[in-house]
Amino acid sequence: MVGNLIVGLIKGVVIGGAVGYGAYAADLGGGFNWVTYGVIGAFVGLLVGRPLWSHLADKRSTAVTSIIKAVFGYGVCVGLYALVAKAWGGFDLTIADETHNLYDWTFVLGAAIGGVYGAWVEADDAPAVAAPSKGG
Repeated sequence: MVGNLIVGLIKGVVIGGAVGYGAYAADLGGGFNWVTYGVIGAFVGLLVGRPLWSHLADKRSTAVTSIIKAVFGYGVCVGLYALVAKAWGGFDLTIADETHNLYDWTFVLGAAIGGVYGAWVEADDAPAVAAPSKGG
């Protein structure tokens, strides 16, 4: 269980950091932050836990589960961004002689939000471990 949390945390941090850095490099800030953090949640929902291609390959499973995780992740991550940006207000953070509010450093907050959601999804939806068969 703890191993799943750590794996989900790492996957979420990598995905959130990558999408956040892409938005930062493309200079997508301001009102576009809502979309950026939502896309982070959607990608984490599709790729963490039991990923989309795992459901597509399994005839006993359905891809709807991954799609629901992605839609839910969009809402959760936008909500976490709203808590940081609007309710809490964040704080100023200086990186490489540039000072911005925490939520404007999308690769930092995106990694944190992606990690939190990724850990939760991985713990909840990790692939089942095959039980050892009893030989006779």
